[in-house]
Amino acid sequence: MIKETILSLECGKTYNARAEKEAYTTKEESVTIADEDGKTKLEIALEKEECKVTIGDDLGKCFGIKNRYFDSDKSNIRVEAAIDLEKILDVTNQYPKMKLDIRSHTDSRGSFKYNESLSDKRAQSTTAWLIENGVDKGRLTAKGYGEYQLINKCADDVKCTEEEHQLNRRSESIIMDL
Repeated sequence: MIKETILSLECGKTYNARAEKEAYTTKEESVTIADEDGKTKLEIALEKEECKVTIGDDLGKCFGIKNRYFDSDKSNIRVEAAIDLEKILDVTNQYPKMKLDIRSHTDSRGSFKYNESLSDKRAQSTTAWLIENGVDKGRLTAKGYGEYQLINKCADDVKCTEEEHQLNRRSESIIMDL
């Protein structure tokens, strides 16, 4: 989005202009105001800051990729999750040595044993999707964590909405090697 600012400045003088926006590199340029009519236009193109990835980071947080969410009692990849997996494909192509650990989780409903099995299936379906779409299997590890790493208050016997339970049914992509 281009933002235009009109200022009253002195003709023939040189000024420094700065353009800045969150998540973009800040740029400064000099501009001399025209002598004839004083109208001067300065366009400053900003570049998006590149995320600096490190081992242990969640790939999604760095590149704005959402966690992949699952339906209750399911391990299949949903349509909207496939869109985010395509973003992971793009990042793995940019970083050909990157290795990822796929960590899948469940909500607290169901037994611990069942949830461990279900989260393993979710991790495997996420990994299988990535492999089917071109990521070498040697770059991926996967583990299900069941309900052991809930991200909200929705533990056993706590009343929660379906949306709150949904937040726990997720797969994350953790950077293991670059």
